Amino acid sequence: MNIENLEAFVHVNHFGSINKASKALFLSQPSVTSRIKSLERELDAQLFERSGRRLILTEKGLGFLPFAENMVDTLKKGKAYLEDSRNENRLTVAGSSLAAFYLLPDVLPAIKKEFPELNVKIVTAPSDEVARMVSQGDAELGFASNVSASGLSTHRTLESPIRLIVPNGHAFTESKTDANKLSGNTIVFFACGSLDWTMVNNLFMKLEKQPDIKYEVDSMETAKGIILNGSAIGFLPELSVRREIEEGFLHAIDIPELTDVALKTDMIYQENSYSGSMKEIIRIIEETTYAAPAERAAIDELYK
Repeated sequence: MNIENLEAFVHVNHFGSINKASKALFLSQPSVTSRIKSLERELDAQLFERSGRRLILTEKGLGFLPFAENMVDTLKKGKAYLEDSRNENRLTVAGSSLAAFYLLPDVLPAIKKEFPELNVKIVTAPSDEVARMVSQGDAELGFASNVSASGLSTHRTLESPIRLIVPNGHAFTESKTDANKLSGNTIVFFACGSLDWTMVNNLFMKLEKQPDIKYEVDSMETAKGIILNGSAIGFLPELSVRREIEEGFLHAIDIPELTDVALKTDMIYQENSYSGSMKEIIRIIEETTYAAPAERAAIDELYK
């Protein structure tokens, strides 16, 4: 049985039309039609019937679909296995936005120096999705916050204090402040769902006069942009604004009520499944991450 005919059958069912299936398969419409007809002749059964502009499965087509999908999926897995066998110098890393934007760009050069032939794929995802990917083997390494998945080893790689970030020229840069002085200011709240950010939100709720939260976003870059243009102030991990602070565009303000609050990121991996090279990569990451004492001291010096 021709696997290309099966792929055409599965795609036409998925998209409901020859036109859309042909685009997905990078084929002409007549080619897809020919493959469907060839499969129907081989099976001696009509697989589709037209309903308006859509093609829908016949009763026999519906019954045959699971078998076709299984054969196509099995072939894809077989190809992926052979590809992995041919290319062992590949590393998939899944990370939260903080890790992907601000941690991995500094860590990867150290890895590439030791493994110059290594091809690295980075996937940015929420922490729970990162943990799932590592658990299921879709990524060899992950960087996530508040991970509790069983069977995963963890190593703390980053603790970035959460500080009040204000634009250059804001009144808070001239004098000490505390949480009660937040009222009267427009706030952008970066809501990433972690425990640390819940603590920031709880702080707002305890104030006698609530700050004006005009913006609630799920992206650090969006929050930073809003603060940079002077539209609001907000709480962000210091690592995400380090460059802007060095250049004088933003300022980090300590809020006494949040002194011990930091966004924590762990490196996660399946310890027992790794070769010697992977263990070496993990060692390199452990030695070059921001949790290292020297780097921690450098960050603290920046914000004095």
